[in-house]
Amino acid sequence: MIDLYYWPTPNGWKVSIMLEECGLEYKVVPVDIGGGDQFKADFLRISPNNRMPAIVDHNPIEGGSALPIFESGAILEYLAEKTGQFLPADPAGKYKVLQWVHWQMANLGPMMGNANHFKNYGKNIAKDPSQLEYGTKRFVGEVDRLSGVMDAQLSANQFLAGNEYTIADIITWPWAFLIGRLIDESMWTSFPNLKRWVDEIHGRPAVLKGEKSEKNSASANLLRRKKKLEENYCLIKQMKK
Repeated sequence: MIDLYYWPTPNGWKVSIMLEECGLEYKVVPVDIGGGDQFKADFLRISPNNRMPAIVDHNPIEGGSALPIFESGAILEYLAEKTGQFLPADPAGKYKVLQWVHWQMANLGPMMGNANHFKNYGKNIAKDPSQLEYGTKRFVGEVDRLSGVMDAQLSANQFLAGNEYTIADIITWPWAFLIGRLIDESMWTSFPNLKRWVDEIHGRPAVLKGEKSEKNSASANLLRRKKKLEENYCLIKQMKK
């Protein structure tokens, strides 16, 4: 059994999708990042950077004590090695995949997170909208560039690392899936190969299950509370107008 410390964000989806793709049994342990669960001592012992996702594998590869792992890239590589799936065994194939895994970790995820902050979230907290202009231009422009990198790669390959579906696709898809919603829907017209890939992966049953992962009632209750809080926040904003 694997405990998945999770909240429904693109970073959380990476691991829930991987677990579904691998057919591994797991239990969701909700980490309510809006409520501060990521700062609690029990979670920090598993993920000292106070970020989810994280896992605890109670049946690790070589046996022994339960193994905690944080950082989504490390988790996906571990699960790939544990199951022998979605990561080639030969060195050339392996590093062809891992270079795209690290590309996502260093580029697409952080840049999209920053773009979303300045473009969408920042306007709710900044006193002067002009303070957001540079950050919005900088990070939205970088997402546009990175989308072009993916589109070019996918113009010559079915998947990011070649013709096989791998952890490079699993780790990248959750953020790429949201490019239209977070940045601009017109981007899909500009990057048709990226759009083809996003749609193809979204059609995989394990991806759909992982995206909607609510494996126990505690998780479901927290997710409902999150939705209710968001609705109340919108109502308060309307009342202040």
